[in-house]
Amino acid sequence: MTGKDSRAVAGEGSCGDILVVQPGQAESYWQPVPANGSIDVIFAPHRVPMEHPIGFGTQTVPPGGYVREHAHDQNEEVIFVVSGEGRAVIDGASHEMRPGSAFFIGKNRRHMFINEGAGDITWTWLIVPNGLEDFFRLIGRVRTDGEPAPEPFARPGNVLEIERDTVFAAPPADPYKI
Repeated sequence: MTGKDSRAVAGEGSCGDILVVQPGQAESYWQPVPANGSIDVIFAPHRVPMEHPIGFGTQTVPPGGYVREHAHDQNEEVIFVVSGEGRAVIDGASHEMRPGSAFFIGKNRRHMFINEGAGDITWTWLIVPNGLEDFFRLIGRVRTDGEPAPEPFARPGNVLEIERDTVFAAPPADPYKI
């Protein structure tokens, strides 16, 4: 459901839009190696008008998969682990990921997420301002709720260009110096 509510609270002006997303209604994409798994884009400006643009969704990574090290030079990110186990590495420091773990990752902080558990790990992600959803769409494949996972597939050949055009900082000249 999306729409404007013409009712306004006295003294507060007009009301913003509403979008309710039920299970299976998010935009969903299979992700390439090394993460594999899937991404759901629940809220983003192309889904509902926003005064302060955010991207919000979930990511599921199967055992052995990982989100490679990266940083966002214009964005702040929040990760909240819903299920599964793994490890977050932020600026070289290792942190346990388990249900209830939460991470605030400021601009230009190098980070990666690794599934070290026996089952899938799922977390929510929030990025401000938005743009991560564009990256997921451009590197992924459309996913329909309930369909089986595809065989692992490669990232597009122009992934570095896609990163530059979305929300990623340039990789460091020396990836071992943070």
